[in-house]
This record gives sequence, structure tokens and C-alpha cells, in this order.
Amino acid sequence: MRLGRRHYSDSMTTFEPIYGIAIAAGRALFGALRLKPRVEGLGHLPDSGGAVLAITHFGYLDFALVEWRMWHHNRRHIRFLAKKGAFRQPLIGALLRGMHHISVDMTSGAAAYAQAVDALRDGEVLGVFPEGGVNASFTVRDLKTGTVRMAAEAGVPIIPIAVWGGHRLLTKNRKPSLRQAIGTPVRFAIGEPFAVSVADDASADTRRLHDALQHLVDRLQTTYPVDGTGQWWQPAHLGGTAPTPAEAARVEAERQRRRAAERSDGA
Repeated sequence: MRLGRRHYSDSMTTFEPIYGIAIAAGRALFGALRLKPRVEGLGHLPDSGGAVLAITHFGYLDFALVEWRMWHHNRRHIRFLAKKGAFRQPLIGALLRGMHHISVDMTSGAAAYAQAVDALRDGEVLGVFPEGGVNASFTVRDLKTGTVRMAAEAGVPIIPIAVWGGHRLLTKNRKPSLRQAIGTPVRFAIGEPFAVSVADDASADTRRLHDALQHLVDRLQTTYPVDGTGQWWQPAHLGGTAPTPAEAARVEAERQRRRAAERSDGA
């Protein structure tokens, strides 16, 4: 299923009313919070053509923060892969559809995968969180191969992007107060695009992507202007109180088990 929209031929998008409203709302929110963004590697964002943005996922607003920086740089829109459940919500679903994001059925993702590949071939920029859900350890966990496979099939580059500080606004099991959120430094590191091919080993390329993301995260964490020692938002290996990757994995596995049981009981 093709999205049926134009190819990107320059840095400007045509006007999309719903996306325009969402961008304005995001700008107003981030402006009111007086966030302090700083971006490394901004020139790696594409002004035209398809690309996969492979983004770290430490907070619930990562997608909006990356789109904010993309729009500020070249006015392009990002199409994100979002869980099918979100599309079922009356208001949120209407917004997601209006912004041409792609619905993903977590139990059967073939349709979303095909739609994503078509979008990339049509010149879209696709935003993907290859870790899956939000990662509570604030380190890069093992990635799924779908990101690499769709980029290879569409013949577009992958651009690794790390976001650090956005999780201090809103993340799993944490809802900081407005006072805590105001003035938060948010750092972005955009890595060099790299090409993948259907002839390549998808697992090897996925490990390469993981290493690139972790390298970007390490750099942002070590240069972050706020000391995270003893803080909930700092990973354990840097002196914070966030769960270790192993602890976060156990909690997530138990959460998935409970959700599967609930779905089974409701069937």
C-alpha cells in the first residue's frame, strides 16, 4: 500500500494542516518549557530523498523532539512507526492518521513493514525506534533487525540519532513536575548516514547500528552540562539510580508477560 503522496525534491514540504498544527503545538510547548537544545551533526539530516532515522528511545517525547529539530533545520516532516493501539484512540488516532504515520501491529508487522518500505521509496523520511519500546536503563539495548532490512529493501541510508535529556521531561514510570522540566538541556547527536544492502548480513549491520547509537549516547552523556550522579535519569554505570540493563530487561519481560495474560483472558 503506497501512501500516495509526492516525492521530496527539495528541502521544503507541501503544507499539511494537521502536521502543521502539531508542529506549532510542539514548538509552543518546548518554547514554554524553555528547553535548551543543542545538535551535533545537523548537516547529516537529508534535505531531500528517503532515509531511515534510527533514534534512541529513552523518553516518550523523543519523536516530537527529533521532528522539532528536523522542522527547524529544513521544514521536512518525519513519518513515524506507531503502535496500532494508539491509532485506536479517537483523538490521537485521528492525529496520527492526519500526519500520515504508520500503524504497526506488534503481533503481525508485515503490512506496516511493506508500507514503510513504500514510503521510503516515495522519498519519505521515516522515524524508527529500533530498540522497540522506551528503554528504562538509558543505555542502548539490543536492536531489532527490521530497521536495517527496510532501509536495505528501499535502497535508502540509515541515519543514527541519539537524544539525551528528553527523558527528563517524560519517560517510563516517571512524570517530572513542570518546575523540574523547565530549562532542561536536551542534546542531539546525529551520526553519519551509512548505506546497507539486501546482500549484506542484516544482523551484522544491526550490530553496527547499535554500536553507532551507543557511541553517540556515550558522547552526549559525558558532555551533558548537568551532573547526573545519584539521579534517576542517569544510567547506573555512570553513577545514576536508573535500573541496570539486566534489571530493566527483567521488569520489561514481566510487563510483557502480564499483558499477554490479560489479552488471553480477554479473548
